[in-house]
Amino acid sequence: MTEDSSARGPSDQQRQRKRIIVRHNGPYEPDPGIPIADHLGVPIAAEAPVRLCRCGQSQTKPFCDDSHIARGFTGARDPRRVPDKLEIYAGQQAYVFDNRGTCAHSGFCTDRLNSVFHLGEEPFIAPSGARFDDLINAVRRCPSGALGIGMGPARDANLSDVDRPPQIEVSKDGPYRVTGHVELVDEDGMPITGNAGASQEHVSLCRCGSSLNKPFCSGMHWNVAFHDPVPDPMREPTLFEWAGGYPALLDMTRIFYSRYVPEDPLLSPLFAEMSPDHPERVAAWLSEVFGGPRFYTERYGGYRRMVSQHIGKEIRPEQRALWATYMVQSADDAGLPSDPEFRAAFVAYIEWGSRIAVENSGAGAKPPPNMPVPRWWWVCNATPAARPPAIAGDAHAANEVSLAVPGPGEAVQFEPHIRPLFRPMDRNSMLFAFDLWKEADVAKHCRQILARLEAGTMPCDGAWPAEQVALFARWADALEVPT
Repeated sequence: MTEDSSARGPSDQQRQRKRIIVRHNGPYEPDPGIPIADHLGVPIAAEAPVRLCRCGQSQTKPFCDDSHIARGFTGARDPRRVPDKLEIYAGQQAYVFDNRGTCAHSGFCTDRLNSVFHLGEEPFIAPSGARFDDLINAVRRCPSGALGIGMGPARDANLSDVDRPPQIEVSKDGPYRVTGHVELVDEDGMPITGNAGASQEHVSLCRCGSSLNKPFCSGMHWNVAFHDPVPDPMREPTLFEWAGGYPALLDMTRIFYSRYVPEDPLLSPLFAEMSPDHPERVAAWLSEVFGGPRFYTERYGGYRRMVSQHIGKEIRPEQRALWATYMVQSADDAGLPSDPEFRAAFVAYIEWGSRIAVENSGAGAKPPPNMPVPRWWWVCNATPAARPPAIAGDAHAANEVSLAVPGPGEAVQFEPHIRPLFRPMDRNSMLFAFDLWKEADVAKHCRQILARLEAGTMPCDGAWPAEQVALFARWADALEVPT
């Protein structure tokens, strides 16, 4: 006789699973101890008990401020939602599973493996259009859990999912991406089940309040133009932020060490004994180097630890060159930004860092042990805002300035009225001489600046409109009036 599994008590794994309570017409309440991070992988501090907004209206996003009460938010599913239907696509190497009713439309599959996933076409999936490992990676990257893969006509969780600790990622302008087998329950502790074939390891939860498939994301954040607060447009982004943060860099390093290293006869011996979490370590190092949090130092030990991994390895120049080539290719594969400014800085570090590694790995080398982790920046002031783009539409947008005009009788002031006139690219082009975002510098050179503005020779990509020149002239004239 066999024991009826439904009569058994919960297993140890089930008892230990973290939970998120989905309050009726209210917020999400995750169990204590589930880390919350932003879309860059940076932890978000939160005091217990945590209440996460799901109506989309909170002024303290991602946390709830009870706006759902004033809004009359409802957590009911919409009858117009995409039907719950699991599609099975048979290929030469594997079966791929998809439920459009679960999809959150993040675009990871169609953007990164369009030989298999065909946006707006039928059939949507062509399972024989890519290598087996690429299929697995695409399925695992699907944040909603809509995709699955198996060797037979049943979803194989061991292939489709990654064993990760619980975490909630607050995606940019999008859903909460929950990973790590976190259980969703209602106020009575009853499980909230997903659609057919949905992953039990990862799920996307609505954050905009408009999903047709609540509490799961249906991609409606695109339709309702849901946005998080916009960061300071005057602050230059770090390379870490521009790259997409730790998740993007981890995607890149996983591709590098799973796709290129094992198949290369020169590189595979170097990494034959690497730890299973080596891609995570490299991603943490690059995150810190590119201006992000001190992930590597805090998790693994900093510069001394990194250097110790190279000592005695005697890395050859041809191995270094291949490492750099494959790393750049992996950045392409992972969809890291391809703009010239980012790639100039990215490739510069890959070249510099790999050459330092060769030097430190040589016979008899004694690298200084207590150096700080290098902090890389945009090279030669080549930032994304340092030049006008060549595409006409983008160029127009880059040249637009939000003009704050002082009211009747209001004095022209530097911070609200003058500083916003100067774009990041204007500032960068003049930093060799002075800073256009510092009032003292602009006041000191205001007559020279005004003369160039009136002559149309500043900025370099086109003259200011007359009203902007007039506003700057008013401010300059006021500086010379005795008080």
